[in-house]
Amino acid sequence: MKIKNISGLSARDIQREGENGGRFVYFPFTISLGVVTFKRTSDVYLVRAGESRLKFSWPFLMLTALFGWWGLPWGPKYSFEALRTNLKGGKDVTDEVLSTVAGHILFREAERARSKSDSII
Repeated sequence: MKIKNISGLSARDIQREGENGGRFVYFPFTISLGVVTFKRTSDVYLVRAGESRLKFSWPFLMLTALFGWWGLPWGPKYSFEALRTNLKGGKDVTDEVLSTVAGHILFREAERARSKSDSII
């Protein structure tokens, strides 16, 4: 899964965004084709502090509203769940993303320290 809206940001910049109130969210959506219903999620989006989550959720709201209901029996159930989640601002996964970023930063620092000690020898 990709993180959208972070182009040009380093791991430290992403961590700072989270500390300054930015949130990482994804948006579920449903598409139904007769008796087949697909329940999917978007990529993760960085929603900066002060930005509206609705700015990112509306395409998935529309997709679900237009194409989610038609599959029986699961289309209406999954569509309702996706619409409810998206109207609340999506599914917040900020803690998970920031934990991964922190792990990445620690790994890079350990790698740099290791290569520094190798070059001394």
